[in-house]
Amino acid sequence: MSSSISLRVDATAGAARTGVLSTPHGDVQTPAFMPVGTYGTVKGLSPRELREVGAEVVLCNALHLWVRPSHEVIGKLGGLHSFMAWDGPILTDSGGFQIWSLRHLSKVSENGVRFRAPLDGMYRVMTPEVCVEIQETLGVDLAMAFDECIEWPADRDRVARSTERTTRWLKRCMAARSKPEQTALLGIVQGGFYEDLRVAHAQQIVDLDLDAYAIGGLSVGEPRDQLLDMVARTTPHLPADKIRYLMGVGYPLDIVEAVQRGVDFFDCVIPTRSGRTGLVFTSRGRLVVKHARFKEDQRPLDPACACYTCRSFSRAYLRHLFLSNEILAPRLLTLHNVALYQHLMHRLRDAVRAGTDALSTLRSEVAAWTGPLED
Repeated sequence: MSSSISLRVDATAGAARTGVLSTPHGDVQTPAFMPVGTYGTVKGLSPRELREVGAEVVLCNALHLWVRPSHEVIGKLGGLHSFMAWDGPILTDSGGFQIWSLRHLSKVSENGVRFRAPLDGMYRVMTPEVCVEIQETLGVDLAMAFDECIEWPADRDRVARSTERTTRWLKRCMAARSKPEQTALLGIVQGGFYEDLRVAHAQQIVDLDLDAYAIGGLSVGEPRDQLLDMVARTTPHLPADKIRYLMGVGYPLDIVEAVQRGVDFFDCVIPTRSGRTGLVFTSRGRLVVKHARFKEDQRPLDPACACYTCRSFSRAYLRHLFLSNEILAPRLLTLHNVALYQHLMHRLRDAVRAGTDALSTLRSEVAAWTGPLED
């Protein structure tokens, strides 16, 4: 089965690489960070603003769009791209992680997961077949296979059983596909924090020759060093000519470290959620805009940033907006954080082309971005 996407790797530096992912809705420069637009919108930002800060691909959530307004409605209205007025590539998460987060309202069986959606209280059953139907009806470029995401820590037997079920569900997703020329399917590597299980699962699903691969089951509460260790042990077993996507990661330094270990794609709510709560990341450290120290501060959030927020507004004004509960405040803070992440990806691509020393230098610089503010 031919794939609707293709990856061209242009340069490498150790395990890190940079290139171009081609999709039906345009190209994406890699490594890439996907702003999270769970319900078909990146909270507070318009598609035009996303483009202006350099975003080329966004992530939405198939499960949430299934619940409201439904994939059938979106399909009738021309598909998700038309519905949200975004003409670039879209990746949809299948909802496995969201169902895990609703585990007190769900029951897992071999068929799938029966859960009660908090939004309307209705019971629904997500199966691999339904998962594929939703994402193909939405018309997205990259669809995640339905997997079972479990808690950390978990004992070996539970992880092994869950990983085997994820493989069986993946094969059912593959069999359910009807639009492979439109929507690529990504398999998700599970295996918890047991290296042999994770490596074996990677090798097993690589043999299925999918369009691309994701590393799942991480960033679920484990120590950071364990996350990075599992990434380093997994990526060598994934194809060099296909995208490697680390799901749900993370802080800027996490992204640099993962790129150094061979990852191409990222998503996380950190930049948008932080912006809505008044927390921004800068080249000189973490800044909480409501703090009294910024009451008369005429400087931008980050003098080194060229985003609209930093070009136009002072810390004092942004603090005033935030304390006044003005809707413009979370919009402008989110815009800065998303711009910072996109700037990081641009610099990572340049650093990979320049070589391992440039990557190491960038890592040292980025280590300060989420630390205490120094100015």
